[in-house]
Amino acid sequence: MKMIQITPGSGGTFYCENCLRDGALVRSMRQAGHDVVLVPMYLPLELNSPELATEVPIFYGGLNVYLQQTSALFRRSPRWFDRLLDSRGLLAHLGRLAGMTKPSMLAETTLSMLQGTEGRQIKELDRLLDWLAWQAEETEVICLSNALLAGLAGPIRSRLHRPVVCFLQDEDGFLDGLGEPYSAQAWDLLRQKVRDIDGFVTVSDYYAGVMRQRLDLPEAKVKTVYMGMDTAGYEPAAQPPQRPTIGFLSRLCKGKGLAILFDAFAILKKDPRLADLRLRLAGGKTREDVSFLDEQMNKLAAAGLDGAVEFLPVFDRSARIAFLQDLSVLTVPEIRPASYGLYLLEALACGVPVVQPWEGVFGELLEFTGGGALYQPNRPEPLAEALKPLLLDPARARELGGWGRQTVLARFNLEQTAAKLGKAIAELIPSKPS
Repeated sequence: MKMIQITPGSGGTFYCENCLRDGALVRSMRQAGHDVVLVPMYLPLELNSPELATEVPIFYGGLNVYLQQTSALFRRSPRWFDRLLDSRGLLAHLGRLAGMTKPSMLAETTLSMLQGTEGRQIKELDRLLDWLAWQAEETEVICLSNALLAGLAGPIRSRLHRPVVCFLQDEDGFLDGLGEPYSAQAWDLLRQKVRDIDGFVTVSDYYAGVMRQRLDLPEAKVKTVYMGMDTAGYEPAAQPPQRPTIGFLSRLCKGKGLAILFDAFAILKKDPRLADLRLRLAGGKTREDVSFLDEQMNKLAAAGLDGAVEFLPVFDRSARIAFLQDLSVLTVPEIRPASYGLYLLEALACGVPVVQPWEGVFGELLEFTGGGALYQPNRPEPLAEALKPLLLDPARARELGGWGRQTVLARFNLEQTAAKLGKAIAELIPSKPS
């Protein structure tokens, strides 16, 4: 199968599950013999995978998208000028600035992108379609990384006469965060645009149910494929850490439940048996997250606990493995129900148990793996109570982590992902391009 995978980049400033998922998908499909072309949008892709390096240009460069949204002048600018704004170095710098990923500031642009040919980025759409047409002679399917790109589907099918498959992961949180009236408008528009998509692949049964309901999708058009990971190099530490250690691996922001975790950490430090407890955090941030983090650290400093908290600036693949191997337990107490949880799989691959709120996909994954504990409600006190037994009993923690590791190696590897994804796409697309 020859496929084109269209993936928005995050600029590499934080742990982006969608980017890492798409990188794993492309690697697994290529290893299975498929021809997959990875096409970046908005910002550079930071996949930590030299084998995915590509000469494909960035489409819908973030600065061009913004300027074309705000001024008609830039909708008529010459291509040589647009090309300057699509410089990878400039876009990488732009990704580190505040507001690039904040839903409330992207509301009007989100609506414009969903409008496709009626949106303000028509010049960018035409450029993408011209490039895809040049690639499409033997292409069997175009894959969109998420439903926020649904405005591309109709034009792609009309111009290229190729089926379109869309992955689904956590779009609901972004769209609900746009604020009214934008959120309702975006959902209404998305329900219209998904009619142009042949099928959907979602990352969990939980999220399949959510999006079937919210987008009025027929059950036959949605397939669940649990995304695997490249487990090479992920090994348990030879010994537990010398100090009991809680880890956090995700974007360092309010939405990932960091305030809940910091308060739970403060509760646990009051137990004399956990006086040497430490908290290590990795996953990066954007500038808009800084004030929140400063506020939380000031609270810990006032309690004399800031010296037991460590932020790791690097979170590439090798750094993540080393980080995970130095943990007793990992938790990411996400405020919204999550659809995926790649960090959970990474922790278990290193034999580190996880503690997660009993909502979203986490009940599903913990039932599969047995690699940790669930708690509810998602508040500091229940989180602290769920963490405490694993921190006080390292042997039990390693036992749970070991069970989880066995399941990840057996069920969430890239080979299985490729086989199941290839089968799902084949079932979703028509036998002949329409």
